[in-house]
Amino acid sequence: MLIRLLLIIVISILVIGCTNSGDKANEQGKKVSAIQTESQSSPKMILLVIDSIMDEPLKKAIKEKKAPALAFFLKHGQYSKDLVSSYPTMSVTIDSSLITGTYPDQSKIPGLVWFDNDKKQIITYGNGLFEIMKLGVSQFAENIMHQYNNVDLSPNVRTIHEDLNNMKKESASINAFIYRGNYPHTLKVPKLITKVSNLPEEYETVGPKMLSLGAFIHQDTKNNHLVNRIGLNDAFAVQELKYLLENNILPEFTILYISENDFTVHREGPDTTKGIEKLDKHLQEVLNTFPKWEDALTNNIWVIIGDSKQSPVNERKKEALIDLKEILSKYKILKLGKPVAKDDEIVITANERMAYIYKINESVSVKNIAKKLQTDPRIAWIAWKEKETIHVISGDHEGSFQFNSGGTYKDVYNQAWSIKGNTSILDLTLKNKNIHYGNYPDGLARLYGAMHSQEGEFLVVDAKPGYEFIGESSPEHSGGGAHGSMHKDDSLIPIIVTGTNKSIDQMRIVDLKKWILDILEN
Repeated sequence: MLIRLLLIIVISILVIGCTNSGDKANEQGKKVSAIQTESQSSPKMILLVIDSIMDEPLKKAIKEKKAPALAFFLKHGQYSKDLVSSYPTMSVTIDSSLITGTYPDQSKIPGLVWFDNDKKQIITYGNGLFEIMKLGVSQFAENIMHQYNNVDLSPNVRTIHEDLNNMKKESASINAFIYRGNYPHTLKVPKLITKVSNLPEEYETVGPKMLSLGAFIHQDTKNNHLVNRIGLNDAFAVQELKYLLENNILPEFTILYISENDFTVHREGPDTTKGIEKLDKHLQEVLNTFPKWEDALTNNIWVIIGDSKQSPVNERKKEALIDLKEILSKYKILKLGKPVAKDDEIVITANERMAYIYKINESVSVKNIAKKLQTDPRIAWIAWKEKETIHVISGDHEGSFQFNSGGTYKDVYNQAWSIKGNTSILDLTLKNKNIHYGNYPDGLARLYGAMHSQEGEFLVVDAKPGYEFIGESSPEHSGGGAHGSMHKDDSLIPIIVTGTNKSIDQMRIVDLKKWILDILEN
């Protein structure tokens, strides 16, 4: 039964299949039913989040005329390649920062994989087939269907959907996993899955007024792109957006998540344009719903962003993969899917190019773990917290660096810090009490967010470019691309904005929520 369930749920969700969306329907010249373009009292915003889209392959695809839709938006909009992502640079953490305007210290979504100190349980939101098998398919499904939005996402932060609803504005979420709002919805589990599992037929959740999440809930009853990854695919998402446009029911704000480029980049590396070429055909479908592409810009603000970069991982597997089990083999490590035993000492949760390492036994010293990790030249730095002070060390630098929020130093984001020690560990430059970031943009706030994202004693470990952490059954991407780290190679993402000249106060993904609300409240 487990094998059948895995085939249906895990493989269909995690592995890209073939879709029959029809290349002819994607051609720029083909017309579908055109929507109305009469003027409206206020503009509407469509936020397209394209997983792992990056500046250089985007520009290359446009230059080679392989991405006419993205070229169109770029021609009619403003562009930056330096939007700073959240940390860790993993999808659910980034999504949480995007829709709450907070880092994980407030959103409480620490990463794709982490250890819940209260429940004494490893939490996964879907980090590879073998990890899911060991942690349990039912737990994984429960996390996707319920846990993200209704339990783990802090009730002390408000999402953009909740704020818009309070402003009497409507919103939609299409295939975004973090979507909490004020409206009750029922997610229906496909019958084929319930027949071979103990999952309930329905999950109750709350989201924006219009919620689409693959086969579990959708607006267009005729949307037939449900086989490939149970509807968690680009063809499904684009069909939902087209449905809203063609029926003139697009709300004031819509967020649409385009995911498949991420799989392509993981497999082929950051230089590939294949995923961009494919997703551009989907965007052409959207533009073709208008009488002319230019009509799409009338009373609509389009915002197109990435979520994180990916950096190349060395091809030589033995060198590229930092095996934390091997480095920390002297410790008793909690095994995936097993309850915490009395003699277990540490927990490892690898998030590609960053990792959390947890102390779960009083006999263990986080300082000693840090010193052991410091000997591996592939690790950029190691951080841990003592009381309220964050300590950072590196094998490449002498001494240590300590910091905390508040103090006499200010960074470019007008954030105040108290700092001490070797600032070169995080590539910081100080000038007259002003902090300037190098390889780790907004590094202090992002690391502070990760260190305060959860309870317990733990370390944050960040890899140098070219390397990736692995734990017991982590996925690996040697010869391809990976993200997760705080380095700029994983963190700086493109943004295209059409239809507004309102500047973004700070070029960070965590600042977009306020910027969007300021535009839409007028």
